Amino acid sequence: MLTLKTIRERKEFVIERLAVKNFQAREIVDEIIALDDRRKAIQVEGDALNAEQKKAAAAIGALMKQGLREEAEAAKQQVAALKQRSAELDAEAAATAEKLQSRLVLLPNLPCSIVPEGKGAEDNLVVKMGGEDPALPEGALPHWELARKYDIIDFDLGVKITGAGFPVYKGKGAKLQRALINFFLDCNTAAGYFEVEPPVMVNAASGFGTGQLPDKEGQMYHANLDDFYMVPTAEVPVTNIFRDIILENGQLPQKLTAYTPCFRREAGSYGKDVRGLNRLHQFDKVEIVRVEKPENSYAALDEMVAHVESLVQSLGLKYRILRLCGGDMSFTSAITYDFELWSAAQGRWLEISSVSNFESYQANRLKLRYRDENGKIQLAHTLNGSSLALPRVVAALLEDNQKDGYISIPEVLRPYTGFDRID
Repeated sequence: MLTLKTIRERKEFVIERLAVKNFQAREIVDEIIALDDRRKAIQVEGDALNAEQKKAAAAIGALMKQGLREEAEAAKQQVAALKQRSAELDAEAAATAEKLQSRLVLLPNLPCSIVPEGKGAEDNLVVKMGGEDPALPEGALPHWELARKYDIIDFDLGVKITGAGFPVYKGKGAKLQRALINFFLDCNTAAGYFEVEPPVMVNAASGFGTGQLPDKEGQMYHANLDDFYMVPTAEVPVTNIFRDIILENGQLPQKLTAYTPCFRREAGSYGKDVRGLNRLHQFDKVEIVRVEKPENSYAALDEMVAHVESLVQSLGLKYRILRLCGGDMSFTSAITYDFELWSAAQGRWLEISSVSNFESYQANRLKLRYRDENGKIQLAHTLNGSSLALPRVVAALLEDNQKDGYISIPEVLRPYTGFDRID
């Protein structure tokens, strides 16, 4: 959430930067400033009324002592009128504050200066390519056919048990899944990230803190009776560890990693691009989260991008890194880099990671602050990245490593899988 200070002091800048996200902000910004002006005016009038009440109340006692009963009665009536007005102002102040908050949460985060303009994925900027085209056998199969051929993922059984988008991993498919999770976690902890295992359900305050609510209710599974939400990503519970916290200067940076299953409705997803593992309602993902001082957050972002790239490189897969344009970025992000793998069998790129800096946007919602070297309390910066999301990694591993009669397992995974091929 943008701060009122930023909106008031840099109004035109806010409107200009949000236009890069194709968000027309002027009307909402003007309304926010007007509501804040009214809030301040109510406060000034309220303070004046309180002073008058104290003065009139003190006068009543003095008038009674002097035997001036009529004057004392008039003073009592004045106090009653002042109290009535104060009650009206209190009600208006509460309504104004609620309305102001409801408008503040409508504004997305400001994209940073190097975010390219654009309306959608076609306008994203490719900043790096890596890896080589795999040598596939003639008649190479997409992963959903390989999964059936080697009996390692059962999509139909998942439909029977739950519904579409909930696959069942079997045998070496299940072991490959577990191996990837452990491999990614080990790589992350070796890079200095502290492992946590958070809940996979969160309350509404947590969803609000990281910006999923009220922006993405339609994508989240909701347990109505308890008002809990299934996590769409480990970013939500892990970042909320720091909600309503003031960190001391020496406690930054914070670097955490976690594995969770993730749950997303993905409404409106149809066609060949969602076949097999390409888009699921439940999937596994390992996440990295950082809390940084503002002056260090972009160096931390570069470190995170480099770390995620090292994971992809270790698997020997062809990839590219994109800097997302304004129109393809999330509501909460200031800048996002996406990682995509090339699927030669499908002839398309598969997104496997987003690495984002939210600057102080999430921290303002979370009330996540730190005490700087001068003892002043400041908003921290938050960052997160997938390291990695498993489904499309598995899809690319199966497709790119298929041979005549078997699928080869990358060498780095063999200590985790306990086998070097699927046949």
